[in-house]
Amino acid sequence: PLAESGGGSVKAGGSLRLSCVASLNILSINALNWYRQTPGKQRELVARITSDGQTTYAESVKGRFTISRDNAANTVYLQMNSLKPEDTAVYLCNADRLYGYSGVTTYDGDYWGQGTQVTVSS
Repeated sequence: PLAESGGGSVKAGGSLRLSCVASLNILSINALNWYRQTPGKQRELVARITSDGQTTYAESVKGRFTISRDNAANTVYLQMNSLKPEDTAVYLCNADRLYGYSGVTTYDGDYWGQGTQVTVSS
């Protein structure tokens, strides 16, 4: 029930804003996270926002990336500034302990979006 958008190709120093829309009625959620994945490397937690609005960031992105959410729109954002080539990855949205429904379908657990590619050239 998660769909990311906003990826693309930019030059170093540029900015992108990623969006992740949750297409369901959310009854409760522990946190929304942005991860990134590059070939041959472990998936990395980039940013996290909890249900009470607390945010945490990977050391590598602190001061450059900002996670935020719009509860009314069921959307979480990742604003990425001062991008570096090492930020190149597939970025994935994750819902941690999501409970909700869409029509007759109930969602209860951890869910992932399909990912969006971010490419930063030097």
